Amino acid sequence: MRERQIPRILWISVSLLAFLGLWEGVVRLLGYPPFILPAPGDVFRRLWVLLADGSLWRHTGVTLGEILAGLSLGTGVAVALGYTLAHSPVAERLLSPYLVASQSVPVVAVAPLLVIWFGTGLLSKILVCALTVFFPILVNTVAGVRSVEPELRDLMRTLEASRWQTFRLLEVPAALPVLLSGLKIGATLSVIGAIVGEFVASNRGLGYLIKQGQQLYDTPLVFVGIGMLVLLAQSLYGTVALAERFLLRGHSIHHIQEGVQ
Repeated sequence: MRERQIPRILWISVSLLAFLGLWEGVVRLLGYPPFILPAPGDVFRRLWVLLADGSLWRHTGVTLGEILAGLSLGTGVAVALGYTLAHSPVAERLLSPYLVASQSVPVVAVAPLLVIWFGTGLLSKILVCALTVFFPILVNTVAGVRSVEPELRDLMRTLEASRWQTFRLLEVPAALPVLLSGLKIGATLSVIGAIVGEFVASNRGLGYLIKQGQQLYDTPLVFVGIGMLVLLAQSLYGTVALAERFLLRGHSIHHIQEGVQ
């Protein structure tokens, strides 16, 4: 494993250094002022100031809390509703047109309404984030539950398995790969949802920090905020990918029989 990781880390380091060198070269060659395109050194100096006074940690903590709460809420509702739709054709026919139609409205258009209804506090940001991640996880949940092979469902009936045993031993393992794929998408989209909510109305968070940098023409501050958002998205995606590696283990017919018995 180490032989694989070292070249990958080395490749990432070389590409990052090349990017920073190209960035520095463009700034110096074209003579851009810092409020248009700051040099990497300007961004790192601004980053150091924000780290030293603790403001970056505070704003990042606020945004991360919104992301985790919104992702949890959106995932919970999407999985519960998706499981229901997968088992109820009537519910799917009734709700699908509304669910699909809801995706034609950008979340940035809905966010001001949520701020009006629920205020400028934490709740409106969580709801915007939950709405952002809801649909892809819902679709993947329905697809995952329906991916169970009919022969395996017949086997569960033959073994006289209860509904809970069928859910735990058959449907959950079958749906997990597709669900976790949707959760990877949702994890990255949750960052967008939180920032959209903060752009609409906030006095803290990374979105507020970026807006403040824009209003003050403090472009290095904007770059720091964007960099932290990228770091959060990458961390969330990596966490889901790591969970996927541990959760996706083989569930054979023998395991199902053991669980039922």
